[in-house]
Amino acid sequence: MKKKKVSAHFLLVAWEKLPPQKKDRYGLTVIFSLIIIFAYFFILRDLPLPTKLTTREIPQTTKILDRHGTLLYNIYTDQNRTMVKFEEIPLKLRQATIAIEDREFYRHGGFAFSGIIRALREIVLHRQLQGGSTITQQLVKSALLTPERTVQRKIKEALLSYFVDKIYSKDQILEMYLNQVSYGGTAWGIEAASHTYFGKSVKDLSLAETALLAGLPAAPTYYSPYGTHPELAKARQHEVLRRMVEDGYISSAEAETAKKQKLNYLPLKTDIKAPHFVMYVKEQLIQKYGAKLVEQGGLKVTTTLDLALQEFAQKTVASEVASLKDLRVKNGAALITRPPTGEILAMVGSKDYFAEDEDGNVNVTISLRQPGSAIKPLNYAVGLASGQITLASLFLDIPTCFAIANQPLYCPVNYDGKFHGPVQTRFALGNSYNIPAVKMLALNKVETLIATASAMGISTFKDPSRYGLSLTLGGGEVTMTDMATAFGVFANTGIRKDLVSLLKVENNQGKTLEEYKDPNLKIDLKNLTFPSTLQIDGPRVLKNEVTFLISHLLLDQNARSAAFGESYLNIPGRAVSVKTGTTDDKKDNWTIGFTPNFLVATWVGNNDSTAMNPWLTSGVTGAAPIWYKIMRVVLKDQPDLWPQKPDGIVGANICQLSGKLPGDSNCPTRFEYFLEGTVPKEVENLKRQILIEKDTQRQAIFIQDPQAPPIPLEKLEMKEKQVVSDPFTPEYCLDCPHDGDRPVIVK
Repeated sequence: MKKKKVSAHFLLVAWEKLPPQKKDRYGLTVIFSLIIIFAYFFILRDLPLPTKLTTREIPQTTKILDRHGTLLYNIYTDQNRTMVKFEEIPLKLRQATIAIEDREFYRHGGFAFSGIIRALREIVLHRQLQGGSTITQQLVKSALLTPERTVQRKIKEALLSYFVDKIYSKDQILEMYLNQVSYGGTAWGIEAASHTYFGKSVKDLSLAETALLAGLPAAPTYYSPYGTHPELAKARQHEVLRRMVEDGYISSAEAETAKKQKLNYLPLKTDIKAPHFVMYVKEQLIQKYGAKLVEQGGLKVTTTLDLALQEFAQKTVASEVASLKDLRVKNGAALITRPPTGEILAMVGSKDYFAEDEDGNVNVTISLRQPGSAIKPLNYAVGLASGQITLASLFLDIPTCFAIANQPLYCPVNYDGKFHGPVQTRFALGNSYNIPAVKMLALNKVETLIATASAMGISTFKDPSRYGLSLTLGGGEVTMTDMATAFGVFANTGIRKDLVSLLKVENNQGKTLEEYKDPNLKIDLKNLTFPSTLQIDGPRVLKNEVTFLISHLLLDQNARSAAFGESYLNIPGRAVSVKTGTTDDKKDNWTIGFTPNFLVATWVGNNDSTAMNPWLTSGVTGAAPIWYKIMRVVLKDQPDLWPQKPDGIVGANICQLSGKLPGDSNCPTRFEYFLEGTVPKEVENLKRQILIEKDTQRQAIFIQDPQAPPIPLEKLEMKEKQVVSDPFTPEYCLDCPHDGDRPVIVK
C-alpha cells in the first residue's frame, strides 16, 4: 500500500515538472491511447467477421410448457429452408421490401445517418434504445449479433454494416436479407414464408401476397395473419402498398386492386395445446428476448397454465356456444386466474382457434369489448370509498333524465323496462338496476371513476372527455384480462396484482433468465383457511373495508334474487362473488366471479359485433352457464372461503325500506355492514307534509320539468304522506299514484 502511494506521488511530481508543450503532446497521446484501448476491449475485441454472413448456426427448439411440465408447443425454425438466388426473387417483392424497410437502401453506405441521429435522440431524451435500422443493419443484427438492446451493440451494428456494405454488393446484401430474415413462426427466409402462408413459390406470388409478406419482418408475431390480431396484417399490407406508390414502384390503381384481392392463407397446421395462451406467451417472450432467441434459441419456458383446467374450459366454451346457435351467438371466451398471485391458469380466446371462417385465432380475452353492467362494481366501490354512500343508502329507481350541456337528455332505462322505486345500494347493485348506477356515477364524476378504474387495472379508459354517464353501463371498451385484474383487486382485499403468464424461462444451457417468485405459490390451497397466511404483494388501490363490502354484496343471493332468482350465479355450498354484464345493443354478454383464491371470467358474443338475441338481456344466460360449469370444477375439493371481515367494518340493523335506524317506528329491519363511522344516525320517519294535486292525488312538486305548465295553487293541498328521498329527488311520495309521471330532470 505504501509503495503505491510513493509511485503515485512520484508520477505526479514528474508530471508537474514537464514543460507545457510536452504536457499537451503527452496528454493527447494518453487520450488517444485510452480511446484505442476502450474501442478494442468494449467494441472490437469480440466483433464477428462480416464474412460470417455465409455461415449458419444450428437453431434449437424453444419449448412452451404448462405449470406441470406438459408440453404445449414447440417453437422452432425449419432447418430445411430453401435458399433462393437474387434473380429468382420477383422485382416487386424486392421493391416492396425496400419501400417499407429501407427506401434509401441503394444510396447509403450500410447505415443511414438520419436513422442513427434519430436513434441517438431517443436514447438521450427518452432513455429508450431505438432502431433507425437499414436493411444491412437488420441483416447484421439477425445474423451476427445478439438481440440485446445496448449502445455497445448499436455501435458494433453500425461498424459491421459499414464493412458489409464494402465487402458485398447491394444485391448480395438484399439477397442474404431475404433469405435470412424471419417472417414469423417457422418461416425463415422468403421462400419458406411463401410456402408457409400461401403454399406457392416466391416467384408465383401476386402483388397483394408480395406486399403482405414484405410487411412481416418488422414484427412477425405482431403482424402475422395467424396471430392474435390478424387485422394488423392487412393494415400492414396496405402500408406497404402505399409506400410502393409513393416511391413510384406501382400505380395507385395497382395498389387498389391488390388491396381488394382476397388472400387465401394455408391453414395453420401445428401440434399446439392452448393456442391462444401460447401465442399470448410467445408475443411476450419476443418483446423481452427478440424473435431470434425465442424461435431459434432453445428456451425452456414454464408457464402458469394448468392444462387440465384449460382443456375443460375449452370444451365447456365450445359446447355451450354450440347450444346458443339459435340465439345468434357464434363465439365465446373464458379466463381463469388466481388473484393472490396473478397467475393465468387458463385462457380460451374463442370457441375454436382453428375456425378460419369465424376468425377463431382472434383472442377475445385481450380484445376490446364493452363490459355492460360488469363495470358497475367499480363505480359503487368509488362511492363507498369516498363516503358518499353506504350499502344502505337509498336510490330512487324512477324515470330520470340527465341534462348534459349541448347534448340531448340522457334517460337510462333498466334491462327489464321497469322502475323499481326506492332501492338500497345492496339491492341496486345486486339486481344490476341501471338508473341507480347512473346516479352513482353522477355523484362520483366520470373523471374519478376513470382514475380508480385505471388504478385497478383498466388500461383502456384514457381521456375522460370521451365518456359520459353511460360509462357505468358499459359505454367504454375493456379487455377481459384487464377486467380480471380489476376484479382481482376485490378478491385481494384491495391490492392490485397484475396478471402473470410466465413462471420460469431458461436458456439452452439451463441458465435461468427469469423466474416468478411469490410466497403464495407455495401455499397448499386445499388446506387454506381464513385468517390465512396469504401475504399479497402489490400496490393498494382500495381500502380492505371497501372490497369486503363489494365482495359480500356480490355473493349475496338475496341481494340479486329480485332480478335473477335462482340462477347459474349461485353455486350451492360456495361463497362466490359474481357479476354479470350485457350491453344494451346485445353485442356482449359477460359473467365474472371470484373467491379469495380463484377468478373466472366468461363472455359470449360475435367477433364481428353483430347483435345476439334479446333473450340474453338478463345476463344469466349465455356467459353465465359457462362460468357456472367452469367455477364448479375450479372450486372442486377446495375450501369454501368467505371474504374476511376487516376490523374497520361494523354491523347494524336498519329499516328495510329507508335504510335508516328503526327507532320506535317498528319498521321491518335487516342487518347490514358499514364502514366504521358511517352507520346511519337518522331514525326512520316516513310521514311528511307535501303538496298534492287535489284532483289526481299525485305529488305536485315531483315533476321537475321546467317545460311543464304550472299547476294553479287552488288545485293543490298539503297532505301528510309517506315520503323518501335520494341525492337527486328531495321528496318522493310512496303512497301517491305515479302512473304517467314525467321523468325527474337532473342537471
